[in-house]
Amino acid sequence: MKANRDALFLVDLQKAFFDEEGLAECEGELEAAANRLRDAARLADVPVFVITTVHSRDESTWTLNMLEAGEGFLFAGDEGTQVISGLNTEETTRVEKTRDSAWFGTDLQLRLTNLGIKRIVIAGVSTHGCIAQTSRDAYAHNTRVTIVTDAVADHRQDYHDAQLRQLEEDRQASIATIEDILESWNQA
Repeated sequence: MKANRDALFLVDLQKAFFDEEGLAECEGELEAAANRLRDAARLADVPVFVITTVHSRDESTWTLNMLEAGEGFLFAGDEGTQVISGLNTEETTRVEKTRDSAWFGTDLQLRLTNLGIKRIVIAGVSTHGCIAQTSRDAYAHNTRVTIVTDAVADHRQDYHDAQLRQLEEDRQASIATIEDILESWNQA
């Protein structure tokens, strides 16, 4: 096991998220970015986690806003919960979550500890929600985070920009480009 080992998180790259205006336009670009990072991670012996959101129809996993609206989202088995069609998930580990954070109600910390992970590299959607909350909770678990700026997106650019700026200013995450990450993994 390598010291200071990285893991790549591909967060919520699911069909339903790309039905939303603002994200629909960048699906192909994010898919290509995620696949590029996944391929580089596999070559560098970096574990890849495909993290998705899935809810039960019985309301037991619904968030407050879903309960208040009386309407659920991303139900197990629905097509919208599937990852986008061109995403390469070969040789990846799947983690299903029911909240914004990949840590909430999952065994993610145990998995990362067992693998000796010290930093996670994050790509996916949405910057203001799942990317930001997963980053904050990683920080709370003493795990460093790097958000890949050209591999994350939000339905609103102002949300995206504000979250990246705040996470970096609060020193809860660093930001990098795909090229920066590929260079660091090639040197590992």
